[in-house]
Amino acid sequence: MTSMSFSSSAHAGAQAPRKLAPLAAIVVVHLILFYLLQTGMLSKVVHAALPRVVEISFVTPPKPVAPPKTVPVVRHSASVTPPPLPLLAIPQIEPTITPPPPQAAHAADTPLAAVATPTVAPAPPSPATPKLVSGVEYLRPPQPNYPQRSRRMGEAGTVILRVLINERGQAEQVLVEKSSGYDALDDEGRSAVQRTLFKPRLEDGKPVAVYALVPINFQQRS
Repeated sequence: MTSMSFSSSAHAGAQAPRKLAPLAAIVVVHLILFYLLQTGMLSKVVHAALPRVVEISFVTPPKPVAPPKTVPVVRHSASVTPPPLPLLAIPQIEPTITPPPPQAAHAADTPLAAVATPTVAPAPPSPATPKLVSGVEYLRPPQPNYPQRSRRMGEAGTVILRVLINERGQAEQVLVEKSSGYDALDDEGRSAVQRTLFKPRLEDGKPVAVYALVPINFQQRS
């Protein structure tokens, strides 16, 4: 009886490690997976174990281009000549000259005889430009007034005026030929000449208009 119990306990002790072996293997695998997950080696192993994805793109082949159509060129032979045109009989007509009636010829000559040459009126003679004389005579000589402002400022000089003297001896136009250098003196010289009365210029016993250069001197006396 004692021997049988010993053998059954020994058999049970031999079967216990066999039952614990799968459990230990599972624990070891979990420990290895946990270690690999913590160290990052698990993702590397997964990437290495998985197959690589290969992308394939389909390219549509170009449509075939139709070859150009060939048009046959028809060459005309140089030896082919067009058929001759038929000859037409052209009747010969003698030219006839019909003289104009005498009345028509007379009527045609009448306007030519009636045309008269237009009379051109002679152009009026252009007025002669007054000439420039070197000296003039006065009936009332110029009497300029020295401007007070110019006298105080010491302005002095001679203004030469170009004067158009008409047939009555009056200064019709007065222009500054050469300035004295001061506007006030030039203006006073022009005013004095415009009040002047000249002796008319006579040519062939008749008074004529002439140009003359009249100097007006402004000088201060000490």
